[in-house]
Amino acid sequence: MKFLQLCKKILKWKIKVLAILTLKKYKPTVIGITGSAGKTSTKEAIFCVLKKEYTCRRNAKNFNNEFGTPLTILGDYQEVQGILFWFKVLWRSFWRLVIKDKNYPEVLILEIAADRPGDIKYLTNLTKPKIGVITAIGEVPVHVEFYSSPEAVAREKGRLIESLPDDGFTILNFDDERVWELKNKTRAKILSFGFNHGADVQIGNMEYRIEGGKPEGIAFKVQYGGSFVPVRLNKTFGKPQAYAAAAAIGVGIMFGLHLVEISDALSEYEAPEGRMKLINGVKKTLILDDSYNASPLSMTAALETLKSLPAKRRLAVLGDMLEIGEYAEEAHKKIGGIASEVVDILFCIGSRSKFIAEVAIKNGLNKKSVFVFDDSESAKKIVEKEMKQGDLILVKGSHAIELEKVLEEIRMM
Repeated sequence: MKFLQLCKKILKWKIKVLAILTLKKYKPTVIGITGSAGKTSTKEAIFCVLKKEYTCRRNAKNFNNEFGTPLTILGDYQEVQGILFWFKVLWRSFWRLVIKDKNYPEVLILEIAADRPGDIKYLTNLTKPKIGVITAIGEVPVHVEFYSSPEAVAREKGRLIESLPDDGFTILNFDDERVWELKNKTRAKILSFGFNHGADVQIGNMEYRIEGGKPEGIAFKVQYGGSFVPVRLNKTFGKPQAYAAAAAIGVGIMFGLHLVEISDALSEYEAPEGRMKLINGVKKTLILDDSYNASPLSMTAALETLKSLPAKRRLAVLGDMLEIGEYAEEAHKKIGGIASEVVDILFCIGSRSKFIAEVAIKNGLNKKSVFVFDDSESAKKIVEKEMKQGDLILVKGSHAIELEKVLEEIRMM
């Protein structure tokens, strides 16, 4: 065990050094993205906006920590595949320092995770971003159980923009109080985005596009500097996706792109898997797949989206929201209150989600319409059995709850 830990430390050091040397040689513009929700969607939206004008690379999957981030800098790797894989990474990275790689990206779009105190500082020291984006934090951020308070989480996220140079740019969520309070933490130029009046990139007139009775996406207008542009996002829904698009618009503006160019680019945006994506379910149903992860902020937004879309019945498969520590009971109870006003049938999965069920029933949801399960495996058959033609089903919970097992059972293959 000690030998393996030593090998891990050596490997971590080697890829860090190689990443630093690679950045010094190729000098790409680094965009860092952090927040407690919306990082991946924002990363993908920024990539969509910039890829036609610049050669870009972004993290694959969850390559956003002390191993994944340098790995992204070193190459466009999609997954880790054993010891031989790491030998290839080290060799190719060393060779790239010797021989000029003409295909090395001009822009690196890096999602930066902050699971523990010190993570952001480590990664910003490594990457030296010029542009920093903070998406959303919320009242009870995910990973808060590893910090002393929600304010401590916000301070950790703020280290991203503290690290930016004087000639850098900061893109901040104007509507999120904890994010906007960080504005004085940076020397960089600030551009804000949000729905509220006063945001530099202001979202307005958001509506759900319904065609033939089926949801097709969202449409909204964006105002910046006295100009307006319409934006259409296909096959994805909810305010979090509009926020992701607005943050990407802010980045595009910083790169000197015209609003019309940016809007056209966003028409090709596709939401990442498990992030408010509409898919076909069995029995002629529709599924809102938001299953990748969950926090109180994103869970609330998902239920609000479910409420806004047309359906004969609305069902919700809700898993535990993990890594929120002492706030778990209160946060799950709050979600139960919201769910009681939205859903016709509620499925709760995990030990903490029982609080969702209890409050939903207390607030008037029929007890016969509420199902509680210990795990996804035991839930999947019952969910499929209760589904009927015309239903819209939201699936959302923390990644560790394995809601993909439910999705495999109820989605149309």
